[in-house]
Amino acid sequence: MVKAADEVMDICLLAGEIMLTYGAETYRVEETLERMARAADFTNVHCFTTTTGIFLSFEEKKGKEDLMQMVRIDDRVQDLNRVTEVNQVSREFTAKELSVEEAMERLQNIYNAPVQYPLWMIHLAAGVSGGGFSYLFGGGLADLIPAYIAAVVASIVVVEFERYFKVRFASELAAAFFGGSVSILLVFIGLGANLDQIIIGSIMPLVPGVPLTNAVRDLLSGDILAGMARGVEALLTSLSIASGIAMAISLFL
Repeated sequence: MVKAADEVMDICLLAGEIMLTYGAETYRVEETLERMARAADFTNVHCFTTTTGIFLSFEEKKGKEDLMQMVRIDDRVQDLNRVTEVNQVSREFTAKELSVEEAMERLQNIYNAPVQYPLWMIHLAAGVSGGGFSYLFGGGLADLIPAYIAAVVASIVVVEFERYFKVRFASELAAAFFGGSVSILLVFIGLGANLDQIIIGSIMPLVPGVPLTNAVRDLLSGDILAGMARGVEALLTSLSIASGIAMAISLFL
């Protein structure tokens, strides 16, 4: 039974790690892990999740074994498709449609899967969103192309800088600086008229929408610690973006 308990603990923690790493709310992680453990006939299930770690404990049905483990989350990115896939595995495991071995195999495939879209497509999509937001916030048709270019540059910089910078928020600051600088340059050479709207478009792909939304949902669900942590993370990211734009404006205007 100890082996079975260890295996259930492993799949629960792996599911929680994937969900928390790729943008799930903490209350959703706790609820998913508790349901999976109870579906495996364990009792006294408790899960405590923060933005950087997961603690899970449960015991056998007869109370002979008590098991507790934790896993630390170091990286956090946004890929809600993986969260959806883990939720599906959880539903099938809870409904007894998957064995422990099958659930582990599915979760490992999700964990090791490559990025769903190539980087060039992600950068182009960032440019499209940047141009769209530029127009949405009052820019003209002439501002779509420069906002698109600046947003693509910002997206490329944030991805490339994240590979080398270990300090969080440095990549967002650098991306905002380069995006703002390119926006100023394009307006200076006559490509675009409304600098403010072009800069807005260039930084929109960097805005921490998922962390901010999760912070509000965690706070509303009663997870005060996780909600405040996510809110501070979103605030620091926003300050990094604002600092990068301020540096570009102070240097080139």
